[in-house]
Amino acid sequence: MTLRLYNTLTGQLDALEPADGTALRMYACGPTVYDYGHIGNFRTFLEIDVLRRFLRLSGVPVRHVMNITDVDDKIIRNASAAGVPIGEYTKQFVDAFFEDLDALRVETPETIARATEHIPQMAALIEKLAQAGAAYKTEDGSWYFRLKAFPAYGKLSKKDLSGMEDGARVDVDEYEKDSARDFALWKAPKAGETAWDSPIGSGRPGWHIECSAMAMEYLGQSFDLHCGGEDLMFPHHENEIAQSETATGVQFARHWMHVRFLLVDGRKMSKSEGNFYTLRDLLLKGFKASAIRLALIAVPYRHPLNFTFDSLTDATKAIDRLRTFKTRLTAGDFDAGESPAMQEAAKKAHADFLAGLANDLNTADAMAAIFELVRAANTAIDQRQFFTRDRDAILPVLRDFDAVFDVVDDRDAEATRRALDWATASGRIGDVAPELIAAQSLTDDRIEALVAERTAAKKARNFARSDAIRTELAEKGVILEDSRDGVRWKRK
Repeated sequence: MTLRLYNTLTGQLDALEPADGTALRMYACGPTVYDYGHIGNFRTFLEIDVLRRFLRLSGVPVRHVMNITDVDDKIIRNASAAGVPIGEYTKQFVDAFFEDLDALRVETPETIARATEHIPQMAALIEKLAQAGAAYKTEDGSWYFRLKAFPAYGKLSKKDLSGMEDGARVDVDEYEKDSARDFALWKAPKAGETAWDSPIGSGRPGWHIECSAMAMEYLGQSFDLHCGGEDLMFPHHENEIAQSETATGVQFARHWMHVRFLLVDGRKMSKSEGNFYTLRDLLLKGFKASAIRLALIAVPYRHPLNFTFDSLTDATKAIDRLRTFKTRLTAGDFDAGESPAMQEAAKKAHADFLAGLANDLNTADAMAAIFELVRAANTAIDQRQFFTRDRDAILPVLRDFDAVFDVVDDRDAEATRRALDWATASGRIGDVAPELIAAQSLTDDRIEALVAERTAAKKARNFARSDAIRTELAEKGVILEDSRDGVRWKRK
């Protein structure tokens, strides 16, 4: 099923297909590794993960390149303050980033490109811009892009930049101005700063040239899709287009996808507001990684997401419902045959799920289709109007749902354990929810043993012991559910 995805460049829904008819070539802006990633960052990476998973489910191979910005103003400033080389400073955050991606079940892109490993490509691109008259060198040895060399500047963000001041420069990597400036391509080193020798002089690259050079290194001068958060649209992506298309004379990316902002309790997330959360912060509060994943992708990418703890609780309940339903299907003893109503419900849910995602990655519609199927199937099971071929029709629908959403299979314990190990090693153990510490003392085998002991106690009419075991498990974050199929348990 062809995905129609909103294209920021054209301002409309465009079919997203490989230009070469083979694999879809896409570039996604990765992290700037000066600190731990926050949930706003991870919303973008998760929405891109949904995109690549749906493309693959639809039979479209993907060549996904993601950069790691491991040199920029913030990194240099922070590394200097810590008194360590930038490579040593960034390593902890690079490692943490990939650990967090794994916890959130974000698939690894086919290519990871680190800025510090592509300095020659960046210098060569700047040389090409200089030869075209679009780059100039200043007295201190820095290089800048001349915006007047690219008359189409502003075509992505749709900003009116007709009044930009010719020759005015900005040398910081990030700036929040509506007025455009000639931007830094290469920065001459200041005393004590990390620098690289190159044909254009000693220094280090500006932020914007990094993505252009690495995208074209792996995907060619023109490729299918460029992704990122909406905060990168201007100036970063606008600058990428200007320098890339000036150097090559061809369109840089045909399609642009931007993920909207994340708010927390209706406010912009910031440390000063006290509403700034990393993934680790939430894991240490006792929330499951799968619930965080679902909460961050449940709202379609082109809508702002208002993140709340209530939304995490709702996501936890939704995942519990899905996992309980799958267990009910796989462990249930159903009569042979099929229900025409359930067969039709399975077909409709699958079609609606795919149609929702094909319509600009509408994750809300896709989820609604699956939960309607869960409701109908549970009702049929309760009424004993559910049969073996109904189960066989529904399980592939759940499989395709989880190929994209990846929350049904329970792999949360490892993410929680790693977060606790990190909290212990970094002196953050005081931030861990007490019930989470208590829950870690219970292995799955110990829980199974206690459940079996409780079942035996009930049969022996030792209700005091039965109730004591339920209370003990509840205090350690384990919920028991009695059903006619037996006792099921789950961690909070």
